Amino acid sequence: MKISEILTQEFIIPGMQSSSKDDAILELLNLFKGDPRVKDIELVQNAVLERESIMSTGVGKGFAIPHAKTNAISDIIVAFGKLKEPIDFKSLDEQPVSFIFLLVGMESSVGPHIKLLSRISRMMNKDEFREGLLNSSTAEEIYNLFLEEEKNYLEIN
Repeated sequence: MKISEILTQEFIIPGMQSSSKDDAILELLNLFKGDPRVKDIELVQNAVLERESIMSTGVGKGFAIPHAKTNAISDIIVAFGKLKEPIDFKSLDEQPVSFIFLLVGMESSVGPHIKLLSRISRMMNKDEFREGLLNSSTAEEIYNLFLEEEKNYLEIN
């Protein structure tokens, strides 16, 4: 499974308006209202916010990966957002966050969930990739960056 197979342009926000961590997570989750893969959006929101309350998913270098596992979905869902203004995410490096990659997996898909988290982290650790995201202004440009960057990785099963 490739990120580019589950992240589509409709789930990319190139200019997020949120000014707080919870609002940013909810802004991305709102993209899934009415999505047939989501059985209960409230349960999905609760799962992500509960996971975030345990420990911040601000992993450093201006990037956060809020994530959770729940049976309130029927398939993995992902979204990506680039904030207009960086926000405090209580990140490990204490730096504000500009990029948020949301990942919600099913309770039964632990392996793919962990592999996707790992791949996202590796991609976002690359300075050139983050620079490309900073210079992107449309969902299409952002999606194409993920598509190109992913060519450097083996497929996730």
